[in-house]
Parts: sequence; C-alpha cells; structure tokens
Amino acid sequence: MAKKNERTGKQKAAILLIALGSEKSAKIFSHLQDEEIEELTLEIANMQRVSSEEKTEILEEFYEICLAQDFIAEGGISYAKDVLEKAMGSQKALEIINKLTASLQVRPFDFVRRTDASQLLNFIQNEHPQTLALILSYLNPNQAASILSALPQEKQADVAQRIAIMDRTSPEVIKEVEQVLERKLSSMMTQDYASTGGIQAIVEILLSVDRGTEKFIMETLEIQKADLAEEIRKRMFVFEDIVNLDSVSIQRFIREIDNSDLSVALKASTDEVKEVIYANMSKRMAEMLAEDMEFMGPVRLRDVEEAQQKIVNVIRKLEEAGEIIISRGGGDEIIV
Repeated sequence: MAKKNERTGKQKAAILLIALGSEKSAKIFSHLQDEEIEELTLEIANMQRVSSEEKTEILEEFYEICLAQDFIAEGGISYAKDVLEKAMGSQKALEIINKLTASLQVRPFDFVRRTDASQLLNFIQNEHPQTLALILSYLNPNQAASILSALPQEKQADVAQRIAIMDRTSPEVIKEVEQVLERKLSSMMTQDYASTGGIQAIVEILLSVDRGTEKFIMETLEIQKADLAEEIRKRMFVFEDIVNLDSVSIQRFIREIDNSDLSVALKASTDEVKEVIYANMSKRMAEMLAEDMEFMGPVRLRDVEEAQQKIVNVIRKLEEAGEIIISRGGGDEIIV
C-alpha cells in the first residue's frame, strides 16, 4: 500500500473525500467539473483499504493548506509565512508554503477585494462596462452587489449581462487592468486563461443586491436577452431553497401544486426539505405523501428534476404576484 508521502494529488483528494463522508463529498462534487468528478470517482473506486492514521494525516494536510490559503488571501505569502511560523514553527511553515507555491495562483484583484466598496466605486464607476464586469467578477458577492446597486441604472443591466456571458479572460487583459487598479500587486498568474464570471457569478451578486435593483436588471435582461434571463432565474431559486421560506409561504405554494408532482419532487430531495414540507401540512396529508413516495418505486432523475422545476416555477409566480416572500438580503428582511 502506498504511503502518504507517495500518494498522488488525486489519490489524496480521493482519500479526503472518503474521510469526509458521502454527504460532505456530494457537496464538494457539486462544485467540480464533470471530468474531475469522473477522475475522483475512479480513484475512490480503485482505492484499497486506507488506515485511519493516513486519513487523519491527509485531513491535517488539507486543513493546513486551507489555513495557509486564507492567510495568503488576507495579506500575501509573506504574511501567511509569518503567521504560520508563529503557530507551527519555521520548518512546518516552510513545508506548507512550499506545497502551495508550486501550484498556487493568487486570485487577481486581491488588493481590490480588501478595499471599501464605496471607495472602490469612486475609483471605477467611470470605467467601461466590460472593465467593470471583469472587476466585479473577482469581488466577493456582497462587495460586487454594493457597487452594482450604486451604478447608474443604464449601466446596471449592461454590466450584469457582461458578467453572465463572460467565460475566459486572457492574462494580458487582467494584468493590464490590474496595473491601473493594483500597482503594487505581485501577479502569480500562469499563462493559462483564467476562468471568471459566468452565470453563477451574476446569480450570486443578484442574490445580494436589493430587490429593486434585482428587479430592474432582470426586467431589462428579459427584453435584451430572454434566454439568459431565464437561465439566471433558474439558478436564483432552486428546489432546495424551500427550506429558507417562511411557513406561510410554504403553506401557500403547497395549495397550488399537485400532490403527484410533490411526491415525485421529494423522492430525491434532502431530509431537511422533506421535514419542512411535512411540518407545513396536516399530519394525515404528510402520512399520505410519505406513503405515495414509498409505493412509487424507482423514479427517473429527469422526472424528479421536472417535478421540482414545476414547483419552483409556481413559487416564482406567487412571488411575482406578491403572495409569498423570498428573502434575498439587501434589506429584504421580513417584518412580522
């Protein structure tokens, strides 16, 4: 059996997933590309017996690397090295930093992310919409949302659309923008193209802006690019988000949907979603729903996803009609 220090990176990742358990591993898989999932699944399938000692060592190694990356994000490699030396000693700190430097890329616009949003807005508000989209894509969602909300309305939808359709940006372009905004930043990018933006990036930002800004941007996008607007809407509220609705809203949409759709939708849902649904219906109705799922037998994943999407569409229509509330932050707290 290979020793810990002889394991490849993929093997260590597979052991880490095994150690974390199926539920946490499933959450990690949701953030990976299809080919990465296939490779890790193969590694896990081929993994022979792993000792508890090796699992513990790899978990500790993972924790140390995550810790170092957090410190680097806060203040750069020198800062991370100083903190790690104080916590773990010079030799251990050097070992951790050396592991990272071979593959580590400091995320572009690191300095900008530590700048107050209002100050940053004054600095970039007159930039071209494409430049704004690039910068906002690299900021944390709350910071980007604050800036997007403060932009003139004629720019908001344009910038949002550019973020959503952005795929890859060349290192040369990123460096050029960084030289203007971050003169002291030491770029550690490779010559590969850096992925940023995308639909998920704008979804996270829109979930953090106030409802008025979100509504204006979405209505504008529906006129300019309906297919893009629909894809964004699909991701802004998913079936699992039902657990974040208040009881009145849950009871309201339950009255609008067929029990057959609900039973199929819940067939592959989390226990948390099921418990929330059961808690907002009569005991008898909950028992009947559980019985329907039990006697339903195997259901195709496609059918489950279609049923879940039907319910999500009902929830969206009820929200648009003002009959239920989906809390989105940015001043959308619910007052009872």
